[in-house]
Amino acid sequence: MEEKAKKKKNYRPNVAAIVMSPKYPSSCDVFIASRTDVEDAWQFPQGGIDEGEKAKDALFRELREEIGTDDVEIIAEYPDWVSYDFPPAIAEKMKPFDGQIQKYYLVKLRSGAKINIEKHKHAEFSQYKFVPIKNIFEHVTYFKRTVYKQVLKYFKKEGYI
Repeated sequence: MEEKAKKKKNYRPNVAAIVMSPKYPSSCDVFIASRTDVEDAWQFPQGGIDEGEKAKDALFRELREEIGTDDVEIIAEYPDWVSYDFPPAIAEKMKPFDGQIQKYYLVKLRSGAKINIEKHKHAEFSQYKFVPIKNIFEHVTYFKRTVYKQVLKYFKKEGYI
């Protein structure tokens, strides 16, 4: 009996930012925001990498678009790309993609930086807050937790958080 060929997944290239408050490193509070299009889906800022765009350039562009500022300092970069699959309800909206493959950056919001989630006319977030990093999983949406745990574990092991 022949096994069915497994469908190769189509992942959307993406960047994600773990934005630490300006109080970092004395306080490890991290920025999360609630999506406008998925009820109670708190997450880190993230977004697609445009054709021909470098990941770091996409990081700064996405921060400007999603939180209204790119006034951050890059602390560290996760060494690998990580992927996750969309849950069925979101997969329908994101066709032809099955999920995302992401490059993660740990960044610090500079003192005096002004967050404005309504700056862009198509705001992706309805609200935001800073939470202690140790409490992050009480807030973030379920389907991103595995990737978040992997990335945060690395940054902790490396001494960044």
